[in-house]
Amino acid sequence: MTPSDSLRRMDLNADLGEGSPHEAQVMPVVTSANVACGGHAGDEATMRASVRLAAAHGVRVGAHPGFPDREGFGRRALPCTPDEVTAFVTAQVRALQAVAAAEGVTVAHVKPHGALYNLAARDGAVAAAIVQAVVACGVPVVYGLAGESALLEAARAAGLGVVGEGFADRGYAPDGTLWPRGQAGDLLGADAAVAQGVEIAVRGAVRAVTGERVAVAARTLCLHGDGPEAAQVAGALRRALEAAGVRVVAPGR
Repeated sequence: MTPSDSLRRMDLNADLGEGSPHEAQVMPVVTSANVACGGHAGDEATMRASVRLAAAHGVRVGAHPGFPDREGFGRRALPCTPDEVTAFVTAQVRALQAVAAAEGVTVAHVKPHGALYNLAARDGAVAAAIVQAVVACGVPVVYGLAGESALLEAARAAGLGVVGEGFADRGYAPDGTLWPRGQAGDLLGADAAVAQGVEIAVRGAVRAVTGERVAVAARTLCLHGDGPEAAQVAGALRRALEAAGVRVVAPGR
């Protein structure tokens, strides 16, 4: 299928449950919420609050496990064996599942966080370790970087559903990976994020920080939900997507 055929339905997701005071404003705009579940951020109380808020707005809930590194907010790749990765991802996902079950909500997908997400896109052993945890927890779908992602390949091989993810507010490298944080061009301003999100949804491509055209065959768009402008940008992006003829809806709905 061409981008215009396959990407006219687009999920809009945000990484939530991380202690942001803006979550209540972001949640009504998105269609999927990736809830931090005790690794880089979050605890039972924040998980419950996020799940309840998602349920109130009809938002699909996913688990957002990361390296157990609160000091570094999960943005540092810790030295872990594959077995250790499987163990901490399993523990985090099950923690969210327990909270969600008590609220009558199902955890529909898993999306790794931060350094774990980036590592899983290129490291087959880490990807397989995460997928092993997802299968053990009985979650049917994995979110991962759109393109040549080791995580999505491992998930497909295990019979899981996969959803390729694009980023409206992050800069891209020429190879389709995300531009490193802390370098110029890593985060886009509001207007640029809206334009890039629409470009991914309608044309299946972005312009890399270095100028190259990069294919991004995504079925979900991520907006980071922790800044004071998050709700405003999310709302503007959703309106722009709908104006461009894109139906904003969670996968499977």
